[in-house]
Amino acid sequence: MLYIFGIGISIFLAILLLTKRSQTLADRMLASWLLVIGFHIWAAIQFTLPNPLMLGLEIPLPLLHGPFLYLYTRSLTHPQSISWKALLHVVPCVLAMWSILPFLRMSLADQQEVYALEGAPFEPLISVIFVSIILSGILYSGFSLLLLRKHRRRIQDEFSDHDRINLNWLRYLIWGLGVIWLVVLIAEDEAIFGVVVLYVIFMGYFGISQVGIFSSYSSMNQPDIPVASTSEFSPKTPRPKYEKSALSDVQLHEIHRALQSLMKREERYRTPEITLAQIAEELQIHPNTLSQVINRMEGQNFFDYINGQRVDAFKRMASETQYQSFTLLAIALECGFNSKTSFNRNFKKATGMSPSQYLKEIHAPRNTGL
Repeated sequence: MLYIFGIGISIFLAILLLTKRSQTLADRMLASWLLVIGFHIWAAIQFTLPNPLMLGLEIPLPLLHGPFLYLYTRSLTHPQSISWKALLHVVPCVLAMWSILPFLRMSLADQQEVYALEGAPFEPLISVIFVSIILSGILYSGFSLLLLRKHRRRIQDEFSDHDRINLNWLRYLIWGLGVIWLVVLIAEDEAIFGVVVLYVIFMGYFGISQVGIFSSYSSMNQPDIPVASTSEFSPKTPRPKYEKSALSDVQLHEIHRALQSLMKREERYRTPEITLAQIAEELQIHPNTLSQVINRMEGQNFFDYINGQRVDAFKRMASETQYQSFTLLAIALECGFNSKTSFNRNFKKATGMSPSQYLKEIHAPRNTGL
């Protein structure tokens, strides 16, 4: 019954993805993976049935899960970089399927006898496939984590707020699949597929809880954000200065002064979701150039720089009498933070203390509102 439930959940989630109004490559990739998971569970329980169908298909299917995890991760972090070459990732599964053709061509009675003998006389082949499955799981999980880590670094360099694009959902998927590979090493098939069903339930619960995964709601909470687009400019945008040239010290200081002037004059940090590309466009320079200037002149990435500006603005406003009737959260929102969590986290990162502790340090007690 648990297995049937897992199959049903897999199909249900795949249908939700395939019927979304604003469907993405990541949606199609995840839907395909869920259908493969459902089929894998179905194939795995065949040998327990009185009249099994297509025994042996469950043997090579694990070689698909690592590639699907990796390709799903890539479709989220690099939305337009997957080509037909992605088909190469299924080659190991195809080779494994080809290698078990002698078994698949056997009569049902002979296949059941092989299962009764725990794989004899195919033990060497099964051992090779098993080792390949473990290596595939480890490698693809590692590659997926590397993609996610690089993506998080890009977010830090290009966005001033990443609470809604942190891809925690994806990290859960990667670690969850890693747990399954661990169970494969130490448990029997019944326990393995029980964990797989729990994994599918986990995917459904956290995916539905996070807006934009299985729903058609489109927002910054949806993780497939084209991060690379920050380097693009419209035809009407003036050609950025220093687009491809190495910056001299004079140019660094010139751009840095322009950035400081913009922050002081326009207070652009007050825009909650301001991006590197938007500020670069105002300064008429390339985003990579602006990133280089911030890194070299401020010793920070864009995320820390903008939030540092917000923290400094909060300190100024919190000490001014005209804002004494404001709660700390109200002042924080006025400075550009878009949530209490983001404010507290970034304030503590910048100052080493909470906002309330900071006010006590400067002897400015008040109703925090936090």
